[in-house]
Amino acid sequence: MNIKSGTATDSNIQVVSILESDLALIKPEFQGVSEKLFDGKKDASYWLEQDGNLVCLVGLGDGKSPKAIQNSFRRLLSKNADKFDTDCSLRFLGNLNESQISNALIGFELGAYHADFYRNERKNQFENLDVKVEAEGQNLDSLIDRSRLITQSLVEGMRLVDLPPSVKTPEYLADWALKLHGKNDVTVKVLDEKQAKEEGLEAFLSVGRGSSKASKFIIIDYQPEGASRHIGLVGKGVTFDTGGYNIKTQGMHHMKSDMGGAAAVLAGTKLISDLKLQVRVTTIVPAVENAVSRDAFLPSEVISSYSGLSIEVIDTDAEGRLILADGLSYLQKNYSPEMLLDFATLTGSSVGTFGYACGALFSKNEELSRKLQDAGGESEDKLWPLPLWDEYGKEMDSDIADIKNYHGKPIAGAITAAKFLEAFTDEHPAWAHMDIAGVAYGDSEFSKSKTGTAFGVQLLLNFIENELNHGQ
Repeated sequence: MNIKSGTATDSNIQVVSILESDLALIKPEFQGVSEKLFDGKKDASYWLEQDGNLVCLVGLGDGKSPKAIQNSFRRLLSKNADKFDTDCSLRFLGNLNESQISNALIGFELGAYHADFYRNERKNQFENLDVKVEAEGQNLDSLIDRSRLITQSLVEGMRLVDLPPSVKTPEYLADWALKLHGKNDVTVKVLDEKQAKEEGLEAFLSVGRGSSKASKFIIIDYQPEGASRHIGLVGKGVTFDTGGYNIKTQGMHHMKSDMGGAAAVLAGTKLISDLKLQVRVTTIVPAVENAVSRDAFLPSEVISSYSGLSIEVIDTDAEGRLILADGLSYLQKNYSPEMLLDFATLTGSSVGTFGYACGALFSKNEELSRKLQDAGGESEDKLWPLPLWDEYGKEMDSDIADIKNYHGKPIAGAITAAKFLEAFTDEHPAWAHMDIAGVAYGDSEFSKSKTGTAFGVQLLLNFIENELNHGQ
């Protein structure tokens, strides 16, 4: 798809977008369209033919919902693929701001994404579609370039989750990261199992013991000259989770999504480096497969960790927190970022609490918590805080080891998991954990089954840009 600014009137298909408050602006050009046919409200659309060309009017309502705008335009292309052939135009009338236009462009380009990678007859990918964009009072060229980079990272975030685990192995994630090496001030290092053993990443290695697919500890460091801040990211990278010997009894085919946190930080780091933002970002993805074999780790084992804390394994299906523990400790000890953020599809408890509406946010730093919620609100990657009170930490006490990985009770699962992680942050003053189990993968009007959402990618972008703007 080739998107560029230009005059829209000579296109075979015109898409005309407008806020409900500016509805009167369509009257001079489309006099025959009454408000009964098109009222400009959110999700409203109306097709007509004029001068031999197709025209689609798209209503944006009050324009306050980024997701609604994205979905309107994604729906436009995805659901009307047969109408879009070689060229089209996107015209934005009235008082649309840069963010609204950007979300429309992102949504339109997302309409070309389908998770039908292995179908003999794939849906149209619109590689040859030429798109002209027309809007008044905007620097369209830079807006189009920025929107394209955001879309590319969102697509990568979704694709990584949607790929089958036979393809998306720990080595695949490592190779994906290595492609960033040497571009835009990015360096990438991948520790294999031998190197991880030498480093003392025992909790990380324990989880992957049962798999024939070698674990990889991925370290990405984006360090532009003159970076004013340093943010550390950790993403849970369990490429498939059987549950280990505490094997899952239902929904296991969805467990290719258990690296949704890794997808968020990988795609987010790519986007931040592509946009050349003046911030250092160090990203760690412990990538493993949690399988069952004679070598798999066992319930009641005591394992070591990079931090030196011993861990009693109560449940092998509480594996994500084990690899995150080593990721957090390693990042803190070796890179000392100002802020330490982790994203993970960690617990069913977070889904039980919030459903599929938002991710669970944990941080004792109230300012950081508020900033993350604000950043998520801008893109509707919603987060809501849960407490990290000390009494929950007592649930993780072990008789035989320094800490246990699961409290074994059907209560406060997301909170106790967060308390476990907290023990491996060395009391970092600006740490936040985001449990995104209910929002990284889900049902959508754009697919027949659950697919990746790229939750967290735009949240990270908003958060970092807000931090940079605040420091100016």
